[in-house]
Amino acid sequence: MIPPRVTLITLGVKNLTEARAFYARLGWVESKQSQPAVAFFQMNGMALGLFGLSDLAADQGRPDTPLGTGAITLAQNFATEAEVDAAYAAALVAGGTALKAPEKVFWGGYSGYWADPEGHVWEVAMNPFWPLGPDGSLTLPD
Repeated sequence: MIPPRVTLITLGVKNLTEARAFYARLGWVESKQSQPAVAFFQMNGMALGLFGLSDLAADQGRPDTPLGTGAITLAQNFATEAEVDAAYAAALVAGGTALKAPEKVFWGGYSGYWADPEGHVWEVAMNPFWPLGPDGSLTLPD
């Protein structure tokens, strides 16, 4: 059995230097485990990696495949609507692109979307049905 967990999310980027700078502007601290061709940022119980697109394709064993931004949304949940608004604003100040300002949504929560300079989409949300742990971790209720 493969355990149901994610320990590393790696984003393929066109410009690694700018991607590193963007996430640093968010206040994320780059790990000493980073290397010239790949950057790592410690997250809550996992890590985020940034890897140049051609280097990532080669690492995946498909060096001739042109990689792009996938149809995926990365999400951060927060305890309050005010925290969602603050995170959204911070992403825009850091150079993110506004996609959808945070608002009350049909499923009873509050969420918005922004994209990093490479086009990777992030959702910031408050879900009243998913309480967060003291460290911000999410465990889905039964």
